[in-house]
Amino acid sequence: MSAGRDGIEQAEVGTGDTTDSSSSSDEEMFPTNLEDVNSGDRTFNSILSLLVGRQSVSQTLRLLRQEVRTPGEEDTESSSDDDSSGHYWHFHPRPSPATHHPPDTGALEQAEIAGIVRSSTGHRPGRRQHRGTFEQILRGPVHGGLSVKEQRSILSSSRLLPHSCETVANYNKKVFCGTHARDGDLFITACPDKIRLYDTRDHGFSLLQTIEPRDVGWSVLDVGVSLDGRQLVYSSWSDSLHFVAIGDDPSDDSGSQHYNLQLVPGDPGQFCVFSVKFSRDSREILGGANDGCLYVYDREINKQTSRIQAHKDDINAVSFLDDSTHLLASGGDDGLVMVWDRRSLRQDAPVPVGVLAGHSDGLTFIDPKMDGRHIISNSKDQSIKLWDIRRFSSQTAIDESKNVISNQKWDYRWQRVPRHVAKLRTQVEGDSSLMTYTGHTILQTLIRCHFSPAHTTGQSLIYTGCAAGRVVIYDILTGEIVKILSGHKGCVRDVSWHPHSQEIISSSWDFSVKRWSGVEKVVEDDERGPRLEEKSKTSKTDINLRPDKKRKTE
Repeated sequence: MSAGRDGIEQAEVGTGDTTDSSSSSDEEMFPTNLEDVNSGDRTFNSILSLLVGRQSVSQTLRLLRQEVRTPGEEDTESSSDDDSSGHYWHFHPRPSPATHHPPDTGALEQAEIAGIVRSSTGHRPGRRQHRGTFEQILRGPVHGGLSVKEQRSILSSSRLLPHSCETVANYNKKVFCGTHARDGDLFITACPDKIRLYDTRDHGFSLLQTIEPRDVGWSVLDVGVSLDGRQLVYSSWSDSLHFVAIGDDPSDDSGSQHYNLQLVPGDPGQFCVFSVKFSRDSREILGGANDGCLYVYDREINKQTSRIQAHKDDINAVSFLDDSTHLLASGGDDGLVMVWDRRSLRQDAPVPVGVLAGHSDGLTFIDPKMDGRHIISNSKDQSIKLWDIRRFSSQTAIDESKNVISNQKWDYRWQRVPRHVAKLRTQVEGDSSLMTYTGHTILQTLIRCHFSPAHTTGQSLIYTGCAAGRVVIYDILTGEIVKILSGHKGCVRDVSWHPHSQEIISSSWDFSVKRWSGVEKVVEDDERGPRLEEKSKTSKTDINLRPDKKRKTE
């Protein structure tokens, strides 16, 4: 990422390095996968890896505990969010930012979505979005006001994106979820032990109600909210989902209903639903679990109606793809996005209608454009990918993706990003995605990404949380970073853009919730000239005072 490029808010971060800079020989000396050595060597290597900084204390303790596990005891640890090491309860300092790699826009330029975005915002190929923005605003009233396309184009400009932050909530635990509801009038946050509802009308942020979660294994991991904002469901390490009817007045908890929705897992053992979503009609709830299954719960008959064996690993993200309930999508630790059509689905032999392969590591989140055609996925390979679900991957690409992911030997929950991952050295042949977006960091937890709102930006942007304590905003057409919001001291797990206002709320593992609003200070043309001239004079003075310049003069 160029430091001088227009339209980017540079992040102020620490000096630590996110990537693991050790050489390949080091990796061979201290392997993460210690299956090929005996117990004594594994114990020695674990302790040595801790001493040289290749492993955290919690990871070393986990490996040592595995050594004393009784023979035949199965390791049921999930590679997604869990509390197996206890490290999630503590504050994690933010790593340094990831590197932005120039994207390949060839596939996207030929795709339908490029025309859709340009049509919704009035953008033309090759036009810089921020140029003429303020002139356009001033001329609007003279020519009868701004059109919807002009408004979206203006609000998508980097200089008019949310800029300044204020802390609206501080807790004593990490914030796992944060989302707007009821057209932005309500905001919901979830911590390990509490779910809180806030009134956000008229730019306020006042607490309305606190919900005490029930039967929580160790933390609330996801919260789904119905389209009307009157129902929510949350999940944890439990074989039940939990439903809360908020009512018309969220501040009145006397009328709230709170009860469990019993699921029927196929296998005994620890069970967790990592992702939950309501259907658009609020009748059904879709969940993805650590047993690789999709669960559908029908609210009208209060019963689980489907259990679909979808993936062979944890399912970390699920979604309905349009206003109907027919098309579903799921993404998991196998790095694949699977698309399901319930009209042709057999539960006894489930087969997806298509698979999207291209990531080189597991997925943390998926977000649909809700047009039934496009979806984005966030991944532990440190990238977001944009997909057209009508362009499915070949079996060769699927097999290649599985092979690449099976060779990943690092754990994103407590290790730094390996050098080969940070530099995108591992590519999946046959990647069918339209675009890849890089420049944010995925570590520690299942970080979310989203399309920007249709009303204000025409969904022309993609935004994501980041383990480096930032919110990163990408231009969907160019793949470039148009804004970086820096202010958190820990991982930003969730981020939510107000559906009708230029306002973003970020929820972080530094125990805080921040609201981003306002715009960058405008530098007028008559101010720009004198500043550049003054800067030029200063630079010339500095050059004349440099020791090497002085020696040459002498």
